[in-house]
Amino acid sequence: MSGVPSSLRFLQERNSAARLAGPGPGADELEQMLQCALRSPDHARLRPWRFISIQGDRRMAFGELLRASLLRRDPLADQAAQDRALNAPLRAPLVIAVLVSLTEHPKVPFWEQRLSAGCAAFSLTLAAEAMDYAAIWRTGAFAEDQQLVRDLGGAENEEFVGFVYVGRRDCPAKPIPDLETDDFHRVW
Repeated sequence: MSGVPSSLRFLQERNSAARLAGPGPGADELEQMLQCALRSPDHARLRPWRFISIQGDRRMAFGELLRASLLRRDPLADQAAQDRALNAPLRAPLVIAVLVSLTEHPKVPFWEQRLSAGCAAFSLTLAAEAMDYAAIWRTGAFAEDQQLVRDLGGAENEEFVGFVYVGRRDCPAKPIPDLETDDFHRVW
């Protein structure tokens, strides 16, 4: 990809890391990541994003909340599934829950506010990767659990857009095939 500016190459070559190790970002680096996320598109300056960082021993407490979430969905979940939920936050030294705070607005529908928060989540991953960390944005059933939002101190009008796991890549980068833009783009 010679001749491609480094910032474009960075975007073209990025990929998520499923396994992450420590050390994670320090307080100053987390602040920089959050500052990047706060630059996400924001129609009417509603600032619909919210972030909850979970590190250190708090990851185990978060794992307990994930296990409780699993048991609300599936009271008969086996021990292996419960252990996976309990240990999920330990897959990275930093987990950032990203939420959208929905506000009634005549020109900014909820779907647009959710997209803005999604952009903020992706900005977190890009910022982490720009600082030589690796990241993955996870969703799934836990991201749909409104009780889990409340358990983390979220308001009634807030919901998850996902969880950004951040750390040092602890696995080879997965190969991602090149895609042909013509398969996804057309001129009208």
